[in-house]
Amino acid sequence: MTPSELNIDTTSEGTLQLTLAGEWKLGNTLPQADGVLAHVAAGVKVQRLSFATGALEGWDSGLLIFLAKLFANCRRDGIIVDQSGLPAGVQKLMNLASPENQRTGVTHGGAHPPFLERVADAAHDQLKGFKEVLAFIGEATLAFAKMLRGKAEFRRLDLVTTIQETGAQALPIVCLISLLVGMILAFVAAIQLKLFGAQIYVADVVGIGMVRVMGAIMTGIIMSGRTGAAFAAQLGTMQVNEEIDALESLGFSPVEFLVLPRMLALMLMMPLLCVYADLMGVLGGMIVGVGMLDLGVIEYVNQSKAALNLTHFLVGLFHSFVFGILVAVSGCLRGIQCERSASAVGYAATSAVVTGIVSIVVATAIITLSCQVLGI
Repeated sequence: MTPSELNIDTTSEGTLQLTLAGEWKLGNTLPQADGVLAHVAAGVKVQRLSFATGALEGWDSGLLIFLAKLFANCRRDGIIVDQSGLPAGVQKLMNLASPENQRTGVTHGGAHPPFLERVADAAHDQLKGFKEVLAFIGEATLAFAKMLRGKAEFRRLDLVTTIQETGAQALPIVCLISLLVGMILAFVAAIQLKLFGAQIYVADVVGIGMVRVMGAIMTGIIMSGRTGAAFAAQLGTMQVNEEIDALESLGFSPVEFLVLPRMLALMLMMPLLCVYADLMGVLGGMIVGVGMLDLGVIEYVNQSKAALNLTHFLVGLFHSFVFGILVAVSGCLRGIQCERSASAVGYAATSAVVTGIVSIVVATAIITLSCQVLGI
């Protein structure tokens, strides 16, 4: 291995020129950056640093370490560095390693940007996010249309597996929460209705409340925290591992291959889970009515049948169908938008839950107002 050499020349213009020769590799004995600084400290006024590498035979990270230390000290002393004499590969690597190109992290102290600038940045970010949401919804709609024509590319096995994960495996938690919500509704209604001797109407309150709205809302919130977060974490991990980029390079659409099966699974399973939640909620109300209000089981069942009709049932199913789409879109969107870091996966999962719940509440308000206007 050719020994590495470093020659230092000072020009009349205050420029310090370093001539690099030989092989600058880790296996060689390399000069130290402190030697250059010692030359500068000897009384020579240096304003600029340049390089001559015509005799450089080879280099590796050893040269990069030398230059990184030298550049850091030059920045400290206010010396301008001219990298034009370095090899092209070295210039690219040193530019990537420069502080200006490092990823910005948490800042400690320092002046804050002006208020109007922060407002403008926030508005720009919101507009950019809104455009990304619209683009994602458009891609998902096109993928769904291709599926209806039988041209969508996704594995049917993924759809079956996702249906199992979002359907059968979610029954225990849906059962528990819906049963408790039904009991809470019955208990709250019973406290007021007992004042008028109208305990029997607890069945009306619980039945209509669960079947029309609450069953679908509670199922949607449960699925947002359980399944929406799982979708975001799965797709976010794929984004970190560059699996989504690999799919695109192979010619597959990530929306068709990954998002479409998850959307279909929730669109199919949410109405079924909602029916199950309605049944558990009515059962919870009956437990309170029979155990606390001394109502008969047959009496409670007949009152519930008289209070409910097909319209209440269909409105609840429509709620659940819309909530299934919202939860799937929220989870998959945040997963696709995930950045390439471990912390970003956790943020994507959290954002998916928040987005899903907010979307469910807003959709509930819109659907309820629409039903009121239509007289349903």
